[in-house]
Amino acid sequence: MSTTTGQQDEQGVRLQKVLADAGIGSRRACEQIIADGRVKVNGRVVSWFGERVDPRRDEIQVDGRKIETWHELRYFALNKPVGVESTMAPGKGVRTLIDYVEDLTERIYHVGRLDTDTEGLLLLTNDGELAHRLMHPSFGVTKTYLADVPGPIPRDLGRRLRAGVDLEDGIVKVDDFKLVEQTGRRALVEVTLHEGRKHIVRRLLAKAGFPVRKLARTNFGPIALGRLKPGGVRALTEKEVAALYEAVGL
Repeated sequence: MSTTTGQQDEQGVRLQKVLADAGIGSRRACEQIIADGRVKVNGRVVSWFGERVDPRRDEIQVDGRKIETWHELRYFALNKPVGVESTMAPGKGVRTLIDYVEDLTERIYHVGRLDTDTEGLLLLTNDGELAHRLMHPSFGVTKTYLADVPGPIPRDLGRRLRAGVDLEDGIVKVDDFKLVEQTGRRALVEVTLHEGRKHIVRRLLAKAGFPVRKLARTNFGPIALGRLKPGGVRALTEKEVAALYEAVGL
């Protein structure tokens, strides 16, 4: 049951949280949307942040559009193959993420993206607030990548990458760097960073003199790709979901 503006029903859920969980934006962004008078609850404009609603029963609209506010929260890991676009829209002659979750009845979203020519771990969820925090650089959630690059790797490369590399859109520093394997003119290196800029790992290593041949994401925060095969999807465990919440302070 929704409340009268200015009053607080302790049995409900704060409106900005419901909007954030529905994927409208961060809680702060949703508070601004409420303050701008863009939200209606059961046909009534609401502009108070303390409003509490029942997401199962109340009809909530943003800019006149009804928002689906009640759904079972779902969390998945996908090993995205090379050649698959990071979008939930159907592809025109190319595979997209929707091809791997088309059997789900709930609408879910990908957390961030991977380049078409990059494979590896993508998280999928309908938990809007968690997804926002995982993608926002201020929460410092790290992503780890395995890159196939030309060898040999100099001893000081890790130090240089930690110190920072100046790219056209600013300096980027890695959180960690590790030489995994080296054979002649081929090397596998592991790069961990919390940056989310486009093509950041490829651009970073190329600028350092080691253009990437193949790239795969192996970890997203506390979640590891593990033995999940390309194209494989699995539900996250309760322990893994709890770890993601802890990583972003929820």
